[in-house]
Amino acid sequence: MNTIAFLGLGTMGSPMAVNLSEAGHTVYGWNRSEGRTVALVAAGGRRAASIAEAVRAADTVITMLPDAPQVEEVAYGTHGILAHARPGTLLIDMSTIAPRSSVRLAREAAERGVRVLDAPVAGGEAGAVEGTLSIMVGGEAADVEAAGPVFEALGKTVTHCGPHGFGQTVKAANQLVLAVTLQACAEAVVFLEKAGVDLEAAFDVLDGGLAGSRVLTRKRDNFLHRDYRPSFAMGLHHKDMGIVTDTARELGAAIPLGSVAAQLMSSAVARGDGALDHSALLRGVELLSGHDPAR
Repeated sequence: MNTIAFLGLGTMGSPMAVNLSEAGHTVYGWNRSEGRTVALVAAGGRRAASIAEAVRAADTVITMLPDAPQVEEVAYGTHGILAHARPGTLLIDMSTIAPRSSVRLAREAAERGVRVLDAPVAGGEAGAVEGTLSIMVGGEAADVEAAGPVFEALGKTVTHCGPHGFGQTVKAANQLVLAVTLQACAEAVVFLEKAGVDLEAAFDVLDGGLAGSRVLTRKRDNFLHRDYRPSFAMGLHHKDMGIVTDTARELGAAIPLGSVAAQLMSSAVARGDGALDHSALLRGVELLSGHDPAR
């Protein structure tokens, strides 16, 4: 069992920390804002008053934060991880950030004797709660093997994608596919409703054929009932699509559908939908189509 410092106890981080504690690891939790350690403490974990307190005794440090600026602040600051972690500590960044940011973190951590894996996840809040996340990992193979007991408590699928930054690159591709698929599903919903087709019956047909997808299955009720309580917030996916478009530009990869999906997501955030579930892309299609499902 590991002694783990878990930094970032938000929607995803809190249940992940709880799962690690319930798996028998000693987990010290820290969060920028107060009141986020309650669930972890109830599960047998411990509250750390500072990053330094959390990481000093840790074998493994996990960060689950919104974006690269927060990761960099927690990692590089005078009160941060690299200033207080012991040589040999394994730092696993499970945030979703740009691949180049992960490469930089690995390089600077190595200078202090700290090993790094970039290990972003897919599966949303439900996957975090159920411990069924898909984890894509970049870094050294030996470090991935060492992190096995940690990953086993968090996910169902763990894939070593290659060197530092490759986990984030695969996550960016995941978010690209997800955004385009969500948009396609949203367009199909309005298309079907304006034609007068029973939506539930149509979903049954779509799910049984080649058009079926995990996105359609998981977001079916969101679309049917216009339930936009966030499992994964539009604002976070908008941030991720910024990573996708920036990285594609660096690579010279054309992503025409991805660029359109990114713009539609940006429009949704600008309209005030950033805190809604990303299935709320449907609201944009309704607006463009002059479609009010309540009529």
